Amino acid sequence: MKFLKTFVLIFSSMISIQGWGQEIAEPFKVGTFEIGGEPTVGVVLRDSLVLELDAANAALERSGRYVSMPMPADMLGLIERYEYGMKPRLYEIVNFAVAEDMLGDGRPGWVHEVGSIRTLPPIMYPGKILNAAVNFYSHVEESGTEAERQEARRLRREQRGVPYLFLKPSRGAVVGNGEPVVIPWGRDRTDWEVELGAVIGRTGKYVSANDAEAHVFGYMVTLDISDRGGRPPGGAPFTSDWFVGKGHDTFAPQGPWIVPKEFYGNPMEILRQTLSVGGEQMQEATAGDMIHSLWELIEYASSIITLYPGDVINNGTSGGVGMGTAVRGEQRFLQPGEEITATIDGIGSLRMPVVAEPEPKGLTGAQLPPVKTYRK
Repeated sequence: MKFLKTFVLIFSSMISIQGWGQEIAEPFKVGTFEIGGEPTVGVVLRDSLVLELDAANAALERSGRYVSMPMPADMLGLIERYEYGMKPRLYEIVNFAVAEDMLGDGRPGWVHEVGSIRTLPPIMYPGKILNAAVNFYSHVEESGTEAERQEARRLRREQRGVPYLFLKPSRGAVVGNGEPVVIPWGRDRTDWEVELGAVIGRTGKYVSANDAEAHVFGYMVTLDISDRGGRPPGGAPFTSDWFVGKGHDTFAPQGPWIVPKEFYGNPMEILRQTLSVGGEQMQEATAGDMIHSLWELIEYASSIITLYPGDVINNGTSGGVGMGTAVRGEQRFLQPGEEITATIDGIGSLRMPVVAEPEPKGLTGAQLPPVKTYRK
């Protein structure tokens, strides 16, 4: 009889792991949080409660109805294993917490109010971050006249070409919700861009746009903070410098968590991304404004480099950036003391305070100089 009970438990778990008809009590998101001074993977419910993954799984296993399963050490491990056992286990944890009434009064110590713990970047840290440049028609020629903008967008529609992707640094640039965006010392043209971050869930090379969605784990809100000051004249004869423009510390906020794709839907049908600075809305866009679809971005990226679980591809931003004049009639850049709020419907919001970096000391002159020393 004992053998039969054990067999039934194992067989039930096998059915669950293979996803045979499993249902979920309510949708969830996943993130990384500082709990007890350590980065901890958490399951987010109702955008207000965080279940510590390790502790929740231990409680589930103590119930005696589920087989033991080791939990991943971090978000990268969860993403890598999501389709290999972690997805059904997360469904089981959520269903267990709901069924056992662990989310109301008297909830266990491993269930936290999201506001009572620090939210960290969901992935610490992505192997690579690929951003699409000028991938919304409303962002084409934002500083030109109305006639110039219309002509530039007409030409872009007729000659879409292939996407333009650039690499964004990861560790150092990536920060989580609520962390300050730092205006680098002497750099007085710091700009904002809200973007959808697609988190890769499956390794792929030469991924067809037709199959790209299958390679996505989920979605998060991202910001592409930009230094529009450019590089100083002289030296190497290059006219642009993407490292200067995109590579400073704190210039890649991500989060506040990741929505697994089954709980979000098709971004090319439902995407709406907005951004405000100090309560004033600067950007609003939907997928209909995109030049290349997210799936085309994945095909293009994977035709150059293999994509791995935890890599992030950002879809680009729309009109309304600070450098552009089309929306406000003049340029406007971030100032210390302001707050950026970037939102994607169905995912959440990043709220990032803006601070100024103090003047560094003891340098020799090889550093990036203040913009005002070479631009009016």
